Amino acid sequence: MSINIDSKLNDQECLWEVALKGELDVSTADKLKEYLHGLADQDMIDIKMDFKDLEYIDSTGLGVMIGVLKKLKVVNKEIYIINPRNNVRKIFTITGLDKIFKVEG
Repeated sequence: MSINIDSKLNDQECLWEVALKGELDVSTADKLKEYLHGLADQDMIDIKMDFKDLEYIDSTGLGVMIGVLKKLKVVNKEIYIINPRNNVRKIFTITGLDKIFKVEG
Protein backbone atom coordinates (compact mmCIF):
# COMPACT_ATOMS: atom_id res chain seq x y z
CA MET A 1 0.00 0.00 0.00
CA SER A 2 1.06 3.59 -0.40
CA ILE A 3 0.41 7.04 0.90
CA ASN A 4 0.89 10.43 -0.72
CA ILE A 5 1.48 13.43 1.50
CA ASP A 6 1.08 17.00 0.36
CA SER A 7 1.55 20.00 2.62
CA LYS A 8 1.74 23.76 2.61
CA LEU A 9 2.18 26.44 5.19
CA ASN A 10 -0.92 28.60 5.61
CA ASP A 11 0.49 31.89 6.88
CA GLN A 12 -2.93 33.53 7.28
CA GLU A 13 -4.26 30.86 9.65
CA CYS A 14 -0.79 30.09 11.03
CA LEU A 15 -0.98 26.32 10.47
CA TRP A 16 0.31 23.51 8.31
CA GLU A 17 -2.22 22.11 5.83
CA VAL A 18 -1.51 18.44 5.17
CA ALA A 19 -3.48 16.27 2.73
CA LEU A 20 -3.18 12.49 2.81
CA LYS A 21 -4.10 10.17 -0.04
CA GLY A 22 -4.03 6.41 0.15
CA GLU A 23 -3.69 4.17 3.20
CA LEU A 24 -2.06 4.92 6.54
CA ASP A 25 -0.97 1.58 7.90
CA VAL A 26 2.07 -0.30 9.19
CA SER A 27 3.78 -0.04 5.79
CA THR A 28 3.32 3.74 5.43
CA ALA A 29 3.30 4.99 9.02
CA ASP A 30 7.06 5.65 9.23
CA LYS A 31 6.89 7.89 6.16
CA LEU A 32 4.14 10.00 7.74
CA LYS A 33 5.92 10.04 11.11
CA GLU A 34 9.11 11.45 9.60
CA TYR A 35 7.15 13.92 7.51
CA LEU A 36 5.01 15.32 10.34
CA HIS A 37 7.88 15.50 12.81
CA GLY A 38 9.84 17.36 10.13
CA LEU A 39 7.02 19.92 9.81
CA ALA A 40 6.80 20.31 13.58
CA ASP A 41 10.57 20.77 13.79
CA GLN A 42 10.34 23.58 11.22
CA ASP A 43 7.49 25.39 12.93
CA MET A 44 5.56 24.28 16.02
CA ILE A 45 2.09 25.39 14.90
CA ASP A 46 -1.29 23.71 14.48
CA ILE A 47 -1.65 21.06 11.79
CA LYS A 48 -4.84 20.69 9.75
CA MET A 49 -4.98 17.27 8.12
CA ASP A 50 -7.37 16.66 5.24
CA PHE A 51 -8.44 13.01 5.24
CA LYS A 52 -10.79 13.32 2.24
CA ASP A 53 -8.64 10.92 0.19
CA LEU A 54 -7.42 8.75 3.09
CA GLU A 55 -8.97 5.35 2.43
CA TYR A 56 -7.82 3.50 5.55
CA ILE A 57 -6.00 3.97 8.85
CA ASP A 58 -4.82 1.26 11.26
CA SER A 59 -3.51 1.30 14.83
CA THR A 60 0.05 2.03 13.69
CA GLY A 61 -1.19 5.10 11.84
CA LEU A 62 -3.17 6.19 14.89
CA GLY A 63 -0.01 5.80 16.96
CA VAL A 64 1.89 8.14 14.64
CA MET A 65 -0.88 10.71 14.91
CA ILE A 66 -0.88 10.49 18.71
CA GLY A 67 2.91 10.86 18.86
CA VAL A 68 2.88 14.02 16.78
CA LEU A 69 -0.05 15.42 18.75
CA LYS A 70 1.86 14.87 22.02
CA LYS A 71 4.78 16.83 20.59
CA LEU A 72 2.49 19.70 19.58
CA LYS A 73 0.57 19.72 22.88
CA VAL A 74 3.79 20.69 24.69
CA VAL A 75 3.39 24.13 23.10
CA ASN A 76 -0.46 24.12 23.23
CA LYS A 77 -0.97 23.30 19.54
CA GLU A 78 -3.51 20.94 17.96
CA ILE A 79 -4.07 18.56 15.09
CA TYR A 80 -7.33 19.19 13.26
CA ILE A 81 -8.72 16.38 11.10
CA ILE A 82 -11.10 17.44 8.37
CA ASN A 83 -13.21 15.52 5.84
CA PRO A 84 -12.63 11.96 7.14
CA ARG A 85 -14.40 9.20 5.27
CA ASN A 86 -16.99 7.26 7.28
CA ASN A 87 -14.73 4.24 7.86
CA VAL A 88 -11.87 6.46 9.09
CA ARG A 89 -14.17 8.54 11.29
CA LYS A 90 -15.54 5.31 12.79
CA ILE A 91 -12.05 4.26 13.92
CA PHE A 92 -11.54 7.61 15.66
CA THR A 93 -14.96 7.26 17.33
CA ILE A 94 -14.48 3.64 18.45
CA THR A 95 -11.07 4.40 19.96
CA GLY A 96 -12.25 7.63 21.59
CA LEU A 97 -9.64 9.60 19.66
CA ASP A 98 -12.38 11.85 18.31
CA LYS A 99 -12.26 13.43 21.79
CA ILE A 100 -8.47 13.94 21.61
CA PHE A 101 -8.18 15.22 18.04
CA LYS A 102 -10.30 18.04 16.63
CA VAL A 103 -12.34 16.08 14.05
CA GLU A 104 -14.41 18.23 11.66
CA GLY A 105 -16.51 17.63 8.59
